[in-house]
Amino acid sequence: MKVEISKTYNPKEAEGRWYQWWESQGYFRADEKSQHPAFVIVMPPPNVTGSLHMGHMLNDTVQDVIVRRKRMLGFNTLWLPGMDHAGIATQNVVERELQKEGRTRHDLGREKFVERVWQWKEQYGGIILKQIRRIGASCDWSRERFTFDQGLSRAVREVFVRLYEEGLIYRGKRLINWCPRCHTALSDLEVIHEHADSKLYYIRYGLKARPDAFIEVATTRPETMLGDTAVAVNPKDERYKKYKGESAILPLLGRELPFIEDAAVDPAFGTGVVKVTPAHDPADFEMAQRHDLSQISVIDEDARITANGGPYQGLDRSEARTRILADLEAQGLVAKIESLAHNVGHCQRCNAIVEPLLSTQWFVRIQPLAEPAIAAVELGRTQFVPPNWAKTYFEWMHNIRDWCISRQLWWGHRIPAWYCDDCGQMTVSRTDPDRCPQCSSGKIRQDEDVLDTWFSSGLWPFSTLGWPDQTADLKAFYPGTLLVTAYDIIFFWVARMIMFGLKFMNDVPFKDVYITGMIRDAERQKMSKSKGNVVDPLEICDQYGTDAVRFALARVGAPGTDISVSDELLDSYRAFATKIWNAARFIFRYVDESDRLPSLAELKQSNLPLVDRWILSRLARATEEVNRSLEQYNLHEAARHIYGFFWHEFCDWYLEMIKLHPERSKPALLYVFESALRLLHPFMPFITEELWQNLPHKGESIVIAPYPEFDPEMVDECAESQAELIQEIVKKVRNIRAEMNVEAKLTVPVRIATADTELTELLSSAREYIFKLAQVSQLEVVTELSGGKLAARAVAAGLALEVPLSGLIDVETERARLKKELEKVQNQADSLERKLSNASFVDKAPKEVVEENRRRLADYQDQAAKLAEGLKRLG
Repeated sequence: MKVEISKTYNPKEAEGRWYQWWESQGYFRADEKSQHPAFVIVMPPPNVTGSLHMGHMLNDTVQDVIVRRKRMLGFNTLWLPGMDHAGIATQNVVERELQKEGRTRHDLGREKFVERVWQWKEQYGGIILKQIRRIGASCDWSRERFTFDQGLSRAVREVFVRLYEEGLIYRGKRLINWCPRCHTALSDLEVIHEHADSKLYYIRYGLKARPDAFIEVATTRPETMLGDTAVAVNPKDERYKKYKGESAILPLLGRELPFIEDAAVDPAFGTGVVKVTPAHDPADFEMAQRHDLSQISVIDEDARITANGGPYQGLDRSEARTRILADLEAQGLVAKIESLAHNVGHCQRCNAIVEPLLSTQWFVRIQPLAEPAIAAVELGRTQFVPPNWAKTYFEWMHNIRDWCISRQLWWGHRIPAWYCDDCGQMTVSRTDPDRCPQCSSGKIRQDEDVLDTWFSSGLWPFSTLGWPDQTADLKAFYPGTLLVTAYDIIFFWVARMIMFGLKFMNDVPFKDVYITGMIRDAERQKMSKSKGNVVDPLEICDQYGTDAVRFALARVGAPGTDISVSDELLDSYRAFATKIWNAARFIFRYVDESDRLPSLAELKQSNLPLVDRWILSRLARATEEVNRSLEQYNLHEAARHIYGFFWHEFCDWYLEMIKLHPERSKPALLYVFESALRLLHPFMPFITEELWQNLPHKGESIVIAPYPEFDPEMVDECAESQAELIQEIVKKVRNIRAEMNVEAKLTVPVRIATADTELTELLSSAREYIFKLAQVSQLEVVTELSGGKLAARAVAAGLALEVPLSGLIDVETERARLKKELEKVQNQADSLERKLSNASFVDKAPKEVVEENRRRLADYQDQAAKLAEGLKRLG
């Protein structure tokens, strides 16, 4: 009984069915007791609030391609999934829900609010993990983790306490980034610097010893002058040497400000004199430490002026700026105002302008952790793919500052520090104390702050495996093998995982870091909601099929390279899936349910025809290239080789050639098609399983079938050169037919010139392929061509051939057609040449428009050359 499949492939039906079956069979589960070598990837945990976007799909496609292949190669693969509790993001979502009810978190209180967040998480959180299943991600769902689950929370506390005990975590008053909207401290990495067109204000400060003299101080933030405690100049700036040891007078408030000299001052900025506001500027804070200056906070956590601001108390920062400038103008103290373009820090979550504030926070003393992490990458223990991203890593690591890890939120890992109201003792503990260990008082209270989300994320590679317990999973799967992530979190996440892994596991958490690019639209614009060009990956999976979308992303996604996604791109790989399906429908005409898949050993012992030896050789070479590319994480190259083999060599040539003798080639056909499906499976898992299950095969599922590996014995260079000669002849004859406008229904005679007896024998044995594929009626092998005028000539792999045209075309009609077409094409080419020779057009037109015109010109010139050649053939 023949195998039958539907006329068209239904991706949506097949995808849901196969994924559910794979998961139920446990194919994705790692075995901590396995003796096979481990291959481990920990999934970058998406936010619990998130939904799948194209960046996730690219990242998960890369991971899944690599994991599926390693699983098929026999590795004990662990792809560990999970979610991040996402402190600020999740708290913001739930606060917005409360706002709709007319309430705030403060109305509920901390305990009830946290309960509400957990309720939200159970009801809505984790949608993204279901969506990740939808795109075929073969994760070990039995090991799914959450950064706020019990085990990971224990790991977080253990790390905090150990670092505190070693003096690597401390509590201190320092300048931090503060979001007045989210009401929390932010790390430097959580501040997004955006370009802003601003003003530079030159303000006159009086001099104490020179009542009628002024110095001009330039600032972008007049409102912070209320907190000035000095004015500074560069010690090498000769203009201001005369003021050394003097004092300036702060306008509006009358505070005396010493002149100081500091090398951090840029003499070229403004007038070369800067105001020093230690409580509201990072550079000024560092300067104050060097010169023992006082720190006066004049902006509070709501971005309003404090009591230290005198008459401006209570105004928000923008109102204060307006009022202060008006008062300065009234006193004639604004010398001038200039336009200035500079970067302004915004909160990554809510986009509010960040305020540098003095605040008591918790910090990680980062340098002792950073140094081993720098060395690990320098020594190649962890390598970046592509390698240029290591430079970015080093730049940040060499300039790293202590990490502010406390956040003024309610959702997150609460800092394990308690304060005694009776004796003032602070206790940091692995367990919750019920009384003060110093004085035994029960009046203790826990620190209100929670930890930065990235603190718990930094432990992800080992906390997910059961650390601090020495579990079987930890022993089997740490260190990991590979991390796949985007370049924008190298600092947030990658660096911190390396630091923590070295500190607590004495080893790097992964050997390789694969950096993906950014997904862009068809015009290579960054996708954003404001531009309206965001693509929903689930929608395009519904439209084109998940396999097609995965293959498209892999094909164009070179490591570290941004990807442009367009309908044309996706449509082309949907066509690839259709091509594979149609090839299978043809193959299944000759497949019986009782057929057996031949072994490679059986094929090697068989007397195979040329086309079978050729396709087996090409399969071997494709297998070699795909495996080499995937080992180097060049998925785009691997996809290119698979595509070329499947579409051009297998479908366009092999299937067409064996149509003459399908039964004779059936053993090789089955072997090659089954092997090609396994080669393709990591990229297109659903369609390959669907077809593989209908083929004669060995094993339960293609998911756990062996991945094809290169066999040099299958390479047959002789068969390749002979088959490629036949194909080249066919292509040359097809080109002549097309260029000379020979009707499709007509067959043509062909003469080939050679005196080589082996080539003559080959052409004789292969004439049936040439007849069928090039619509040839007669093939004549001669020692030399006729030289007749009415014949089109070409050279195929060094062999001269001709197609006599007499009786096949109306020469005069064809000559007139070619002349008319050549004139039209030449006019279009001339017009483009004139445009491109115009320097004004080339200089002013958008680059992409110029390139498009150059491409069109090259096309027209190529067409003109072919038309001219056609005319020449007609004499």
